[in-house]
Amino acid sequence: MANSKSTPRDKDAGTGPQEHQGPGSISVSTSGPLKLTVAADAPKGANETFQGRPVVVAPGGEKLVAQDQQTGEELELVPTGTSSIPHFPKKIYLPSTSSNPTSSGIAGQTAQSEEYTLVGLGIRTVSFLNIQVYVVGLYVQTTSLQKLQAKLIKRVNPLASALIPGEKEQLRHSLLDPEESFKIWDELLRDTKHNDLEQDGVNMAFRIVPTRSTDFNHLRDGWIRGITTRTQDAQRQGSNEYSDDSFGAAKKELERLFTGKGKAPKGSIVILTRPADGSMGVLFQAKEDGEVMDLGAVRDERIARLVWLGYLGGKNVSSESTRKGVVEGCVELVERPVGTVETKVA
Repeated sequence: MANSKSTPRDKDAGTGPQEHQGPGSISVSTSGPLKLTVAADAPKGANETFQGRPVVVAPGGEKLVAQDQQTGEELELVPTGTSSIPHFPKKIYLPSTSSNPTSSGIAGQTAQSEEYTLVGLGIRTVSFLNIQVYVVGLYVQTTSLQKLQAKLIKRVNPLASALIPGEKEQLRHSLLDPEESFKIWDELLRDTKHNDLEQDGVNMAFRIVPTRSTDFNHLRDGWIRGITTRTQDAQRQGSNEYSDDSFGAAKKELERLFTGKGKAPKGSIVILTRPADGSMGVLFQAKEDGEVMDLGAVRDERIARLVWLGYLGGKNVSSESTRKGVVEGCVELVERPVGTVETKVA
């Protein structure tokens, strides 16, 4: 799992949402439960803030937190290795998959929100100059971590409840291998919840924070290119999975979600949600204290699957550092017995 002691191999990451609510908006928060105020030291490089709160090293030096000096509320942070967007929150809260995201909130620990935990992050760069575009982190619903953990362990050793060092290295190699990584994530992402009796799907989300001002057309074009590349690969291998009219309609639906939406400023937040049914939703917050907009969703599970594969599986991914960050988080997951990981990260 991503933790505040490690830094990804690339350079960037982002600011997080702060609670805000207005008419017709979604409230957003990355805050956790209130805690007693404790003494803490400023990190090296000092005077850093997150959501307007000073970033400090928690007692014991094990983690960074953004601390509200009046209430004592703390939010654990993970350093990204870049000065542009230096931190990502360890946990975020997203609308419950059983609620309507246009009327419920992404706020604290309420009956209408669900906690997600950061698995790994990295930076998307473009051109041979490695110009940073955005920081992206993969979050998994905390109660789904056990499902992801079990699926990854069984890929290596069907009889194990945790992996030993040699098996962990085997999993790491497979998740970084172009062909094996595609097979693993493709199989896992196809395993969706189609009705209330099927609970095998893993609820996930990507949190994307631009390191420089961009726009939705640019973001959209990147995802569409990734989808096109993978559908063409499938066709070359003799598959007609993406040749039907319904997939073409779903792809156009994805394009419409982002068309005409304007700018995505530096530090704004785009969240791609993928609940267990395989659909893909899009939330956007222009600034950390601003209104959160629900941009809509695409129900065809193939769209979310191909977007996720664009970051995690295959020969060429959108951000190799993100794949590596997620792989390291997955390897950390499988070193603990199945069923203990949720307690560990809570």
